Amino acid sequence: MLTPAAFTSSPAALEVNLRDDTFDLTNLGAYQLAVLAAGGRCGLAVLETARQKIVALEDLPLAAPAALPALAAGHELLGRPGWGRVRVAVGGGAFTLLPAPLFRPGDEASYLRLHHALAPTERAVAYVLPPTSPANELVSLFAAEGALLDWLRATHGPEARLLHHTSPLLAGLLYQQGPTAPARQLSLHLAGPELTLLVLGKQQLEFCNVFTVSTPEDVVYYTILAMQELGLNPDQDAVTAWGELTGDSATFAQLSTYIRHLRFGNRPFGLHYSYRLNELAESRYFELFSLAFCG
Repeated sequence: MLTPAAFTSSPAALEVNLRDDTFDLTNLGAYQLAVLAAGGRCGLAVLETARQKIVALEDLPLAAPAALPALAAGHELLGRPGWGRVRVAVGGGAFTLLPAPLFRPGDEASYLRLHHALAPTERAVAYVLPPTSPANELVSLFAAEGALLDWLRATHGPEARLLHHTSPLLAGLLYQQGPTAPARQLSLHLAGPELTLLVLGKQQLEFCNVFTVSTPEDVVYYTILAMQELGLNPDQDAVTAWGELTGDSATFAQLSTYIRHLRFGNRPFGLHYSYRLNELAESRYFELFSLAFCG
C-alpha cells in the first residue's frame, strides 16, 4: 500500500519556513497567529492585522494534534505569548455539525457521543460557525485532547480558540463564494490521509465529512460516492481541489479520469500575501489562511 505522502505526491512533505522582511517579533500584539494541526503536519501562519497580510508561514511534521504543546516548547513562535489573536484548528473525523437552535451549552459531550466515543483524555468542544452565510445556523462539535486545550489557555490566554479544521475551510469557502456564486459546488481538501469533502449550496451547507484515505482509489471512491449521493454529475459539475493535491500526482490523474471539470482553488480572497509565498501553489494552506475569518 502506498503511503499518504507517496500517493499525493505532496510538496508539503518538505518543511517550509518563510518570513516577510516586515515581520517584527518584538510587536506580537500587531499580529494574529493561526495554527493548523492536521494530516501529520503543523502549519503556522502569521497575519499582520492592520494590513490583513500573511507575513510568515511554516509547515512542519507533527505526529498528531496532541503533540502540539511539545512542539511549542522549542518553537520560536508557537510557545510565545502576546499575540493579538490566536486560532488553532485540529484535524480528524471526530466531529459533527448541529443546527444552532438545538444546541445547549454544556451538552457538548452528549451531542458528540452519537458520533464519537470520547477517550478519557478527550473533551468535547463547540464552535459556532461564522455568521456570514447560510451556515450561521450551525454549531461545530468536535473532540480534542484536554492537554491541548489546557496548553492553549495557559500559553495564549482565555481568548485563544480551538476549532475543528472544517470550520476555517467552510469560512474560507463562504467568503470565496460570495452572493452570486453558482449553487451546489463540491470542494475537495486533501491533507495527508485526511480527505475532506464539502458541498455548499446557495441556501445551506449540504454535505461536510472527513474520510481516511491511503490510495488514489480511496480519494476517487469517496469523491464520486459523495457526488452520486448528492445528485452531482461528474461529467457536468465542477470539483475544486485544495490542500496537498498536486497536478502531477497519481491521485489527480485518477480524479481527472472520472471528473471532467476538476480544478485547483485559489488562496482565500480578502487577504494579502508576502511575496515570499509567490512560489507556493495557490491551492495550498487554504484552511490555515482561512482561520483569519474565524472569530
